Amino acid sequence: MNRAVCVEASFIVAMLTPERYTTLATTRWKTWIEDDFRILTPTLLGYEVSSALYRKVLKEQIEPKDGKVALEQFLSMDIESIHLPELHTEASKLAKQFNRPNVYAAHYLALARHLACPLWTADERLYNTVKEKFEWIKWVEE
Repeated sequence: MNRAVCVEASFIVAMLTPERYTTLATTRWKTWIEDDFRILTPTLLGYEVSSALYRKVLKEQIEPKDGKVALEQFLSMDIESIHLPELHTEASKLAKQFNRPNVYAAHYLALARHLACPLWTADERLYNTVKEKFEWIKWVEE
């Protein structure tokens, strides 16, 4: 069976750094790997994860060495980046529809909708904004 999930940057960052949802995200990830899920994301994931790790170092939330280790762990993860130019248009529409301040998170929504697979997030604001409209968005605590 070919099962797939889409993951959003906050979910990955929660796995890589000590956060409230680290254990939950890591447990879910291990289950996906064991059950042979395809883990998908738009191509912007790497930019967002590396930026989030850098910000955590700058804010002294993690040590520089831990940021480096987290980035190396991320780069070794089995995540399939999907490049679909039409996602930019769809993400712009979704960002406007939900009055989002940017289109980054909307790219994940657009990809999950396009692929008809669940989107997992640890971004509470995103989740709460769209959960009534998109039943396939999944909260890290589910």
